[in-house]
This record gives sequence, structure tokens and C-alpha cells, in this order.
Amino acid sequence: MDARQIMGWNLRLLRVERGLSQERLAFEARIDRAYVGRVERGMENVTIATIEALARALEVPVAALFSQPDRNASQPKPLRSGRKPKSSKQ
Repeated sequence: MDARQIMGWNLRLLRVERGLSQERLAFEARIDRAYVGRVERGMENVTIATIEALARALEVPVAALFSQPDRNASQPKPLRSGRKPKSSKQ
């Protein structure tokens, strides 16, 4: 895996673990949602400023975006599509 693929893998993994959509992450990082998708697919050369914005939005150190995934790890699963159910609080 090259650095772009590693970053994309970790970005998706961290985003999904936090229950964030690409749209919400993009909003928090102040970047375009489509750009987040391209980064996750390893299609973009991301600037340091964007890497910092993504790490800040995910509340992780920048280094977390570059940790080598386990060779046997399966691709991070996407979030379920659709709206989350409303809480049952009354």
C-alpha cells in the first residue's frame, strides 16, 4: 500500500468508528464531501493543512492517519445508509 492508500484506509476506518458520514466529516474539516471520498479511495495527494483538518475533526493525532494496517485486516465497512432512528426519549 502506498501512503495515499494507507491514509484513505485509516481515514475511512476512523470516520466509521466515530459514526460520521463523509458529509459530516467534510463539514467539520471544512472541505468538500466529494474530496473526502476521493481521499478515502487513495485518489488525492492531500496537503498537510488538509491532513491536520481531518485529524482535528476526527480528534486523533495526525500519525493515526498513517499507521500501517494489519496485512490480514479486511477493508473498513461503510456506514449504513439512511437516517439514524430518532431516540425514544419523550
